Amino acid sequence: MTLFWVRLAYVLGSFPTGLVVVRLVRGVDVRTVGSGNIGAANVSRAAGEAVATLVAVVDMLKGGVAVILARLSGITDPWILSSVGFAGVCGHNFSCWLRFRGGKGVATSFGVLACLEIATFPWGSLSWLAPPLGGVVWVGTVRATGYAAVASLLALGVQAPLLLLLGAPGPHAIFALALTLLAVVRHRENLRRLLAGTENRVGKKG
Repeated sequence: MTLFWVRLAYVLGSFPTGLVVVRLVRGVDVRTVGSGNIGAANVSRAAGEAVATLVAVVDMLKGGVAVILARLSGITDPWILSSVGFAGVCGHNFSCWLRFRGGKGVATSFGVLACLEIATFPWGSLSWLAPPLGGVVWVGTVRATGYAAVASLLALGVQAPLLLLLGAPGPHAIFALALTLLAVVRHRENLRRLLAGTENRVGKKG
């Protein structure tokens, strides 16, 4: 049963939202624009903020839905639910529809983390606040620096300590740390461009 949910999460996560939506709305292959990434930050360069917001929301939902469904099926083990969530993020990052290429998994990671906390904690627990607080960090960092990559890594980086502080079980914090490390790997080109001074800022095309 665990393998079923992991596979389902991967397939759902693999849906290339940015590629499909931008092609439908603008008739453009988002992979030919800006950084070439299919995530929301690059979608904003190709199709504007409204389309980017839609892509981000769908990317969050596609990662978290399998976690919710697995929990509703009766699975309560935090390691299993975290593994299901990780499979969803891997689906986005290494999509079977894109020859195992994909996005960088930031929106999908936050969707999974939010769904994980909502699905596994009773109302009154504060651990569900960690993902929204990460969103605050993201917005504040983008406004301060203009760099989505920096904002994304910082916002994910605070998740593990926040989850522990807010009472989440250890496996959830370890899962958040794994997502952060994966995001660092996926953003390695952005980090190189940052060091070289050639990284695009949010809202800048090309």
